[in-house]
Amino acid sequence: MAPQNVPAPTAPGRDSAVSGAAGWDRDGQGRVGHIRIGVDTGGTFTDIVAVDTRTGQVRTTKTPSTPSNPADGFLEGIDKILVLAGAEPSDVESIAHGTTVATNQLLEGKVGDLGFITTEGFEFVLEIARQSVPDGYGNSYFWVKPDRIVPADRVKTVGGRLDFTGAEVAPFDRESAVTAVRFFKDAGIATIGVCLLHSYANDDHEQQLLQVIRDEFPGAVVSLSSQVLREYREYERSMTTLVDAAVKPKVGAYVAGIAQRLAALDTSRKIPFSVMRSNGGVLSAEEVVHQPITTVLSGPAAGALGAAVIAAKAGFPSVVTCDGGGTSTDVTVIQDSKPTLTTEGTVGAYPSKIPMIDVVTVGAGGGSIAWLSPEGTLKVGPRSAGADPGPLCYGKGGTEPTITDAHLVLGRIPPHLLGGEIPLDAAASAVGVAELAKELGLTPEACATGILEISAWNQANALRQVTVKRGLDVRDFPMVTFGGSGSLLACRLMDILGLPAVLVPPNPGNVSAYGLLTVDVRNDYVQTFVAKHDGLDLSALTGIYTDLTGKAREALSREGFPDAEQVFERTADLRYFGQAYEVRVTCPDGEITPEWADAVAAAFHDAHAALYGYDFRGRADQPVEWVNLRATGIGPIPRPEISEIAAGTGDTAGAVLATRQVYYSADDGGWADATIYDRTKLGAGDRISGPAVIQEFGSTVPVHPGFDAEVDTYGNIILTRDAGSTGASERGSK
Repeated sequence: MAPQNVPAPTAPGRDSAVSGAAGWDRDGQGRVGHIRIGVDTGGTFTDIVAVDTRTGQVRTTKTPSTPSNPADGFLEGIDKILVLAGAEPSDVESIAHGTTVATNQLLEGKVGDLGFITTEGFEFVLEIARQSVPDGYGNSYFWVKPDRIVPADRVKTVGGRLDFTGAEVAPFDRESAVTAVRFFKDAGIATIGVCLLHSYANDDHEQQLLQVIRDEFPGAVVSLSSQVLREYREYERSMTTLVDAAVKPKVGAYVAGIAQRLAALDTSRKIPFSVMRSNGGVLSAEEVVHQPITTVLSGPAAGALGAAVIAAKAGFPSVVTCDGGGTSTDVTVIQDSKPTLTTEGTVGAYPSKIPMIDVVTVGAGGGSIAWLSPEGTLKVGPRSAGADPGPLCYGKGGTEPTITDAHLVLGRIPPHLLGGEIPLDAAASAVGVAELAKELGLTPEACATGILEISAWNQANALRQVTVKRGLDVRDFPMVTFGGSGSLLACRLMDILGLPAVLVPPNPGNVSAYGLLTVDVRNDYVQTFVAKHDGLDLSALTGIYTDLTGKAREALSREGFPDAEQVFERTADLRYFGQAYEVRVTCPDGEITPEWADAVAAAFHDAHAALYGYDFRGRADQPVEWVNLRATGIGPIPRPEISEIAAGTGDTAGAVLATRQVYYSADDGGWADATIYDRTKLGAGDRISGPAVIQEFGSTVPVHPGFDAEVDTYGNIILTRDAGSTGASERGSK
C-alpha cells in the first residue's frame, strides 16, 4: 500500500524494475535525450557523472551534500553537471540515483512509530529473536538485548493458521483482524508491518488482512511479508518486513520530492528516474516507494559495480574494493567481475534478509572523529562529523579532530578540496590534533599517525572479513580504491594485508556515481522449497522456477525490454540436512532433469568445501537438502565505454605542481620532501616513485617511500612496491 502523496505504480506487480531505466518509454518509442546521469549522495559530498551517449564523453563533478534535505544537493548536482556538459534538461535521457536516505535512518535507529501484526500465539517472535550474541557467548553474561524495533505493546495478533505447505489449518479470523487494525488507528500508528505464519507458502491470509486494513484504516502505510520476502524463517522475515515499513514513509517522501523537482526542470515530459538497489540492479522511482528496503545499500552497491567494470577493463577481474567516503568506508570482494551477493546482511542493528551485495562498512571515513575512551585510549569513529559541521579544517563549527584533519596535519592532502572550491583551515586542524596529542602524551605527528593507523587497521579487518570468511586469501587480490578518501591509506593497506597492487581509477571520488551508469535492471524472486535431494520432486521444482522466471519476464517486458534482450539466472540455496544455514549456488541453464539437479548438488559440495574446508560428498548419512529457489531477471543497459588516454613521454616534470613536506611514518624517516603531481597531466606509462603525492579534483593519492605509481592505458594509477622496498611481512605489524 503506497504512502499518501506518493505516486502509485503505473504497472501491476510489486517488484518492477526501473521505468525506462535505459531511457526507453513505456510505449516503446525509443530513447529521448542523449545525456545519462548518475548521482550518488554520500555523507559529505554528492558525486555526479554524466555520459553523452552520442559521443561517449564522460564528465564528472561533486557538490557538498545537504544532510538536512539530500534532495537539495541532488538537484544542485544536476544543475552543475548540465552546465559542464553544455546541455539542457530536455537533453537528459535518464537519471540513476544512489541514496543513503534509508541507510542513514536505520543507522540512526529512527524507525518511528511502528505497529506489527502477526499470527496468534507468535506475538513474542521479536523478543525471542535468535540465540546469537555479539562477540560470542563469552559476552552473554553482560550483553543486554537492544530494544526491539516494535515494543511488545504495539504487537497485535490475528486468528487463523497455515501449515508450512500453505494449507489452511484454521480459517482467517476477520473479527480479530478488525480489532487489531482499529487499535493502531486509534493510537495514531499509521505504519504497520504484517507477517503471518507461513505466508511465504500462501499469501491468502495476508491478503485478507490487507483488505481489512484498507477498509478500516485506508491511510495506513503497510508492508506485507509475502511481498517483501517470500522466504521462511519467521524472525528474519518479520524484521525485514518491519524495516521495509519503517523506511517507507521517509523514502517515499524523498523520492516523490525529487520527482516533483525533476518535473519542474522539464515540463514537456517525465525524465526517467531510477534508484540503485542493494542487489546491484535499479528500480524505478515509482516502484521504490513500495520496496524501500531494497535501497539500504544503494550507494555502496553502485560503487562495487563501477569498480568491477573499471578493474576488469584494466585486466583485474578479481579484486577487493575499498570505498572511502566522508562518514564510512565500504569494502567488498569482486570475483570474475561479479560482486558477491548475500542475504545475511544487517543495517545498523536490524537484520535485512534481502539480496544485497556483500558489503562490510566501518566507521572510518574522512569525517570520522578521533576521541579518547574513558580508559584514556585513542579511538577513531564510528561517530562522524559528516558534511555539517564537518572536520575542523572545514571551519563550519567542528570541535573534534577527524581523519581528514590528521591527513592535513601530516601534509598528505592539499590545503583545499575540489580543486580549490573548498579551502581548508590547516591551522584549525593543527590545533585540534595538538590538543588531542597533549592528552595522550604524544607529539602531534605521532597522534595524527596513530589516528590514521587505527583507521587503516579498521579497514584492513573489514577487508579480511569479506575474504577470509569466504575461504579467500586477501593476499591474492589487488585492491581498487575509490571515494574521496579511499586511496589515502592505500600504501599502508598494502603493507598490512600483503596486497600485490592497488588500482586507483581516474576521478575516484565519482566511481559510485559512474557505477550507476553501468547497472542493469534486475528483479529478484525467491520461494522457499525445502526438500531432500534424494527425494526431489522435479516437477514441483520446475513449476516453481517457471513461476519465478515468469514474474521476472513480466517485469522486464513492462520496462520495455524485448524478449530477445532478457536474461535470466537461476540460483538455489542448499545445505546438508541438519545445518541451520545454506550456501547459494548457481544453477545451469536448460531443462530441469535428474542430471541437472545432480550438477547443482555437485556445485554445492564444491562451494561448501571452498567456504568451510570440507564437504560430505558421497556420505549417505549427510544428505543434501534444497531450501530456497531463486530467479533473477536482467535487462541489460549499455555501459559507457572506458577510453584509453594519451601515452606519456616518460618525463613527469611537466606534471609537477610543487614540493612540500609530508609525514609518512617514523619508519619511513618522518617528514620528507615529497613531489606533488597533477594527475591530469600524467600520461599512460608514466611512472612516479615515492615520496610523492598525486592530486586531482576529487581525490589525493599519497605515494609512500618504497612504492611506485604507474599510469596504465586507461588512466588508472597502479601502486606497487618497488623492488628494494621492505615487504609486508616485516612492515605490516609495526
